[in-house]
Amino acid sequence: MRVASQPACPRVFRFPQCRAPVRPASMVPFSFAAETFQATPDGALYWPSQQALLVADLHLEKASWFARLGQFLPPYDSQATLAALAEMIERTGATRLYCLGDSFHDRFGCERLPASARVLLTGLTARLDWTWIVGNHDPSFADHCGGRIEEEAEVAGIILRHEAVRDEVRAEISGHFHPKLRVHLRGRQVSRRCFVASTRKIIMPAFGSLTGGLDAHHPEIMGSVGGKAAALVPVSDRLLRFPLAA
Repeated sequence: MRVASQPACPRVFRFPQCRAPVRPASMVPFSFAAETFQATPDGALYWPSQQALLVADLHLEKASWFARLGQFLPPYDSQATLAALAEMIERTGATRLYCLGDSFHDRFGCERLPASARVLLTGLTARLDWTWIVGNHDPSFADHCGGRIEEEAEVAGIILRHEAVRDEVRAEISGHFHPKLRVHLRGRQVSRRCFVASTRKIIMPAFGSLTGGLDAHHPEIMGSVGGKAAALVPVSDRLLRFPLAA
């Protein structure tokens, strides 16, 4: 895997008033498994040779799931996530889309989508070659709003699945862990979505607007991705690389 050389103190982790703004159209190329991908700060991967966009862990209708339990959150998460996804599709010109599991927060999530969000989603699934890869939150969709459902997929020799398989010897891209890189600077903690990558594996960050994150150094992530892993943080026109200790 090749990434651009990085400065010792990346600007992305300076105070907001001191750093240059991230351009919304930022897409940073890098090489993995003999293929070129483009990473975005909001956690998507575009695969130019396949005209495919990869996202993980949308967790659509998470707020409405919590509302059923009496915990009320702003009910706009699905609309925000799908609007961001639609913008990414337009930006890349992708004709294929792979959602790498936990696309809905539960198996009935699509049924609870507000009308505007459902229209947006079904319009996208009708227009694109759309694959839902199932995750632990949505193992069997009651309604999947179009597209097709797969346990996993293999594209150009790369396995796409929800959760990394530790002994997988083939190149693999997965989600599940919602990795974030957290650092302490000047008495405050700063975190960014990141891709965790090794020679054979990439774990993608969550794309959903209402998702938390697991520290990229966590043993579960490190055990899943293997040795010599790094956290990759796309910012502006650069891909910042932070080695992760096993």
